[in-house]
Amino acid sequence: MVLKTILAAGACKIARRVLHLTGRGGTTVPGRIAMAIDRDVLTASARGMHIVLVTGTNGKTTTSRMIEKGLSLAGEACLLNRSGANLLPGITAEMACNLSRMGKPRADWAVVECDEGALHLVTARIKPDVIIVTNLFRDQLDRYGEVMHTREEIREGIRLSPESLLCLNADCPLTATAAEGLSNPVLYYGLDVPAGEQGERELSDARYCMSCGGELVYDAYTYAHLGAWRCPSCGRRRPRPDVAVIELPESQGSRTFHVTMRLGEQEHKARVGLPAIYNLYNALAAVCVGKALGMPEKPFLDAVASAEAAFGRMESFTVGKCEIQVILVKNPAGCSQAMAYIAGTDRAYGVAFCLNDKIADGTDISWIWDADTEKIVCDSKRRSLWAAGTRAEDMQLRLKYAGAREDEIHLERDYGRLLEDMANKEERVFILPNYTAMLEIRQVLAKKTGGEAFWKG
Repeated sequence: MVLKTILAAGACKIARRVLHLTGRGGTTVPGRIAMAIDRDVLTASARGMHIVLVTGTNGKTTTSRMIEKGLSLAGEACLLNRSGANLLPGITAEMACNLSRMGKPRADWAVVECDEGALHLVTARIKPDVIIVTNLFRDQLDRYGEVMHTREEIREGIRLSPESLLCLNADCPLTATAAEGLSNPVLYYGLDVPAGEQGERELSDARYCMSCGGELVYDAYTYAHLGAWRCPSCGRRRPRPDVAVIELPESQGSRTFHVTMRLGEQEHKARVGLPAIYNLYNALAAVCVGKALGMPEKPFLDAVASAEAAFGRMESFTVGKCEIQVILVKNPAGCSQAMAYIAGTDRAYGVAFCLNDKIADGTDISWIWDADTEKIVCDSKRRSLWAAGTRAEDMQLRLKYAGAREDEIHLERDYGRLLEDMANKEERVFILPNYTAMLEIRQVLAKKTGGEAFWKG
């Protein structure tokens, strides 16, 4: 370990501590400082560590936490970029702060959540043992471009790490085919039972075959373009998962799932401690990583059973009389699934949409028109309705087109007043913010309820 790496890590730790003392997250700037001192600090910090890297459009944070817990239950000291800072500077900061004064890693393992657009920058510097690709959906068009461009960026990141074992979502045709032509060994995970309504799919970012361009058909369907896909034209089809849910009871609790999983050819009864179908995929990805690493199944099954919400992802708070759940939404597929989960509740509820258009969100907010907002606006159980954020008027217009009356949509820019309004509601309230709106409203919620700052969560 060269002296400049130790100096870079020391400067990174000091910068983070100062930022934390001033109440700021310190997730990016410390990493930039470290890279300015030693451009190879990430490579040096990762040397000798086992690394699991998680990328994809949706589910990265929750999946990463499940994997980290599984490794910890297996007895491994594990680092995680818990704040969700998943670009190169944020990842560098976490890895550099893991070094001791002598420049040795304190933890032997790291679970690294990585932005899909930054994957090639990270794998150019470190070589993960395992790379998970959760799914691919249209997201932040002004930043990523079309989803096929994102897929190629992920493929380039994988190409730079040819010995990494891949865990891919078999049900997502864009993800399942991402390793084609590459030398990496692959394990697949997916649902071997249908979990969505059959018939016309509400939206799809992958209608056509990657090989011949023929239109895909589905023998079983989950949501968006996920399911048992195949191409009638060339015969290409969903690969058989190595880890799968094979039994999903029709009646599920609102908070957890009880399923049967197949790991290879062995069956296990399993519990997933978070609601919504997309969390089944997150759980499968975590269990698949355990299999990829050759570890016992139990720690990872226990990890998904006891999974808790990451910040802003199904996180619950109580304000006054009101039970509030915050669900991050940032693209049409994820938003539609969040609303399907909400509409499935068995009691009266309210919904607040918090929409920003800052750089971290993507300045193009046109995706709100592709989300199935009608599902909750037209639901008889839905009561209160709010629109907030820098683009609150755009959200208000979308709600009107979905069927809401103008006089029932409360426009509120101040999050403190928004929460005061919610505090008097006896129905459950769901807050659906995009990324920077989630950070803002969560900060207000944490102050009101005594919760931790996001970078401590």
